[in-house]
Amino acid sequence: MTTGFVAVVTDVIRNGKPVVGYGFSGTGRYSQNAICRERLIPRLLAADPESLLNDAGDNLDPFKAWDCMMRNEKPGGHGDRAIAVATLDMAIWDAAAKIADEPLCHFLATRYGNGTVPERIPVYVGGGYYGKTHAELQDEIRRYLDDGFTTIKMKIAGAPLAEDRKRIEAVLEVLPAGQLAVDANGNYSLEQALECGKALQEYGLRWFEEPGYPLDYHLQAEIAETYDGSLATGECLLSTWDAKNLLRYGGLRPDRDLLQFDCALSYGICEYIRTIAVMEEFGWSRSSLYPHGGHLLSLHITAGLGLGGTENYPYTHQPMGGFTDGLKVENGLVGLPETPGLGFEGKANFIRLMQENL
Repeated sequence: MTTGFVAVVTDVIRNGKPVVGYGFSGTGRYSQNAICRERLIPRLLAADPESLLNDAGDNLDPFKAWDCMMRNEKPGGHGDRAIAVATLDMAIWDAAAKIADEPLCHFLATRYGNGTVPERIPVYVGGGYYGKTHAELQDEIRRYLDDGFTTIKMKIAGAPLAEDRKRIEAVLEVLPAGQLAVDANGNYSLEQALECGKALQEYGLRWFEEPGYPLDYHLQAEIAETYDGSLATGECLLSTWDAKNLLRYGGLRPDRDLLQFDCALSYGICEYIRTIAVMEEFGWSRSSLYPHGGHLLSLHITAGLGLGGTENYPYTHQPMGGFTDGLKVENGLVGLPETPGLGFEGKANFIRLMQENL
């Protein structure tokens, strides 16, 4: 996989330097640099600068910039365009929060949240990939527990169900069942998903994630009819309309299931705010939303928009994965960056990347 990266350089000067906003394309996808270069960036650069400012004229308006990027784009057919827009959207929000001299979570909370930001938010860790012995898998889980995580997610559906059950049972020797989630990454057919769900019932897991193809809402609804535990899905959906159709037809249950829409894969924060409004129209609480991604964007929107929790990849998907250096995870909770914007400048591996490539 590759990652697109963008810097939005503004004409606002702080400490003798321009304020710069940074954004990158979503985790686990190929970059969309051509779409950015050929369509989206030229539209932003050609726009009247005043048309991209807020009503007070003292900062960028990310929603106006979003509308500018999407000018002349047809509705539907989201695909990689959703990720390309999100890449630039991230950088624009980063720049706007820096111009306001606020961490992005505070910038969001005062404008689109309840006005307050918690000191710490729930966080889980994604891991448990294939290629390890049971003993090595157990050691990985112990490392996450030592790091302060309490909820841990592992992969399934990449091996026969009997083998996956042995892997799960090995993990459950070192982790309580209610703290283990499993992720099938959309690999099961309906028949396989039903069989797996039946087998998982006895474990009492934290959740069963993406049992089948992300847009197969019939499959999702069938699993929800038969699996009593929590289900989680949504990371591969790319727009508010995708989310609306999942909530209409996916049979998900607001009292127990989780939604994992990924802001960096689905047109960015502007669209995410619209998606949250749709969720609430369907009777879902913001506490049911756990953004996929495991990076600073997911951390900030969780805190700023009052969501349930977020994911973290402390050792993979670097240098974009993980949080600002020095943030400690304790008892499954993590603190928040205090630097303006997203806080990429607080990641040493990010700084090295910039120094090596600029």
